[in-house]
Amino acid sequence: MAMATTASHTSVASVTLEVADPEAARRFYTAFGVDTYVRLRTSEAPSFGFRGFTLALTVSGPATVDSFVGAAVDAGATVLKPAAKSLWGYGGVVQAPDGTIWKVATSAKKNGKPATQEIDEIVLLLGVEDVKAAKQFYVSRGLTVAKSFGGKYAEFASDESSPVKLAL
Repeated sequence: MAMATTASHTSVASVTLEVADPEAARRFYTAFGVDTYVRLRTSEAPSFGFRGFTLALTVSGPATVDSFVGAAVDAGATVLKPAAKSLWGYGGVVQAPDGTIWKVATSAKKNGKPATQEIDEIVLLLGVEDVKAAKQFYVSRGLTVAKSFGGKYAEFASDESSPVKLAL
């Protein structure tokens, strides 16, 4: 994760994923449609399954969720949770060939719009043992809390130029 500081804001500028095969990962992320939002770095360490974070795409509607999930599967991802309606909206979860877990979701439950390749938000969700302590760590580095639900969840504000939102 690279952080950028502007005169009034600190935000997440990019997410760097460590992968065993950067060329294969680049092909996957291009086909998935998120290549402009991630950076890749070669890693020899095995990485599969939950690695302390997930990435989420928030999109406009169910057709767009299906489009992104379909593109991911066509490019080699494994479906961990098929796209379906839920209490909060519509979404699914896939695992990229490099092991990164991606959730694709919308708060819309009805398919009122045609599918697009537009992403409303990318959220980097860090799994932390102590949300309050981790929240204080990022606040001390200039991030501003946008939403907080006690010790369960915290989301940081990002400026409009930042494609990535950080949450705990």
